[in-house]
Amino acid sequence: MMEKMNHMIKHTFYNKIMILMALFVIQFIVLLFIDKPWNVITAFLVTIAGVTVLAHLLIKGKTFLAEHRKLLEEENQLSTLLHSLPDFVCFKDGQGRWLKVNQFGRKLYNLERIDYVGKTDRELGELVPFFKDAFDYCVDSDEQSWKAEKVTRCEEGFYLPNGEYKTFDVIKVPLFHSNQTRRGLVIIGRDISQQKIAEEMLLRKEKLSVVGELAAGIAHEIRNPLTSIKGFIQLLEENEHVSENYLNVMSSEMDRINQIVGELLILSKPQMREYQVFDMNEVLHYVIKVMEHEAILKGITLNVQVPSSSIHVFGDKNQCVQVFINIIKNAIESMEEGEIRVNWNILNEKFIISIQDQGVGIPPDRLKRLGEPFFTLKEKGMGLGLTISQKIIEDHKGSILIESEVDKGTKVEVTLPVKHK
Repeated sequence: MMEKMNHMIKHTFYNKIMILMALFVIQFIVLLFIDKPWNVITAFLVTIAGVTVLAHLLIKGKTFLAEHRKLLEEENQLSTLLHSLPDFVCFKDGQGRWLKVNQFGRKLYNLERIDYVGKTDRELGELVPFFKDAFDYCVDSDEQSWKAEKVTRCEEGFYLPNGEYKTFDVIKVPLFHSNQTRRGLVIIGRDISQQKIAEEMLLRKEKLSVVGELAAGIAHEIRNPLTSIKGFIQLLEENEHVSENYLNVMSSEMDRINQIVGELLILSKPQMREYQVFDMNEVLHYVIKVMEHEAILKGITLNVQVPSSSIHVFGDKNQCVQVFINIIKNAIESMEEGEIRVNWNILNEKFIISIQDQGVGIPPDRLKRLGEPFFTLKEKGMGLGLTISQKIIEDHKGSILIESEVDKGTKVEVTLPVKHK
């Protein structure tokens, strides 16, 4: 806009000067070739016209000088603002030649003692070899912006001579003439190196949080079979004769601990589970055997209806054992005394197991949050048991439904698809 205005003012000045010179030539011709008294009259009129044009020229000249000073002042202000910015700002022409860069940019690329004006990125790369790769990358990035024909945004990073790595959030604005030929390119780069470092630190913290969550989950799952083993050891201490049934349960629980720890060890290389058909009847019998002692210690009765015939489900037997132990354990911990009823039903090729306790119940506002990681109603709980259980049942194409009423108890329904042999 400034260049266009200057061009218009200069054009007007040139026209008026040409008119003034033409008037003096006319006056000279009149004095030579026109007889008196007309030559005097004509010369007088021409002189008046010349004086008028000259006066007008002087007035315009004064206005031009005032406008010029104003434009210079605005340009100085813009230049001061440009150089005081903590961001990289650069202007290039349509051929990629540098026209102007702020002080931040000159210092960044070690251009403070180099005449950069009119030079391309490749030429500057030869003058400052350390940044040659960075300048070469800018050539490709600029070309992409030109081809996009719109404002583009990208991240550019490079090392400084002191070994520090800088990352910039770069915005490139391509400018075009009315005939769509390339006019210029405006480049603005903001230093986001500290932000990237902060993001990396946050990511590291998130990873540590995930590790902590994983460790808490593993600890939670290992605690359940250890509790069962501890209970059976107490029974063995009180009895002279060791029941083979007790030993079988303890051995099985030790195998389950080994499986849980094994899952932790193979997390670095996840493996597909080998699901197979198993009998839910065996799962329920085993869960009752494991949890019955803990229920008796708290004066709680386990009233369990076990199917009289086999009901087959496709999946991981140990994982399903883990789910029902978690649910019954939660029921036991919610009660001081009373009864836990375990019923089953088959509906529309679905095996439905319901566990109803007589515990304190769950308020509605907390009921809807059950299953969220680290949300728990227990004083010493980790809030991962139900989260893990829901994930296991979902992997088995089933569902968990929880209904509860304060001071009346909680009912948990687990639905699993029946597998016909």
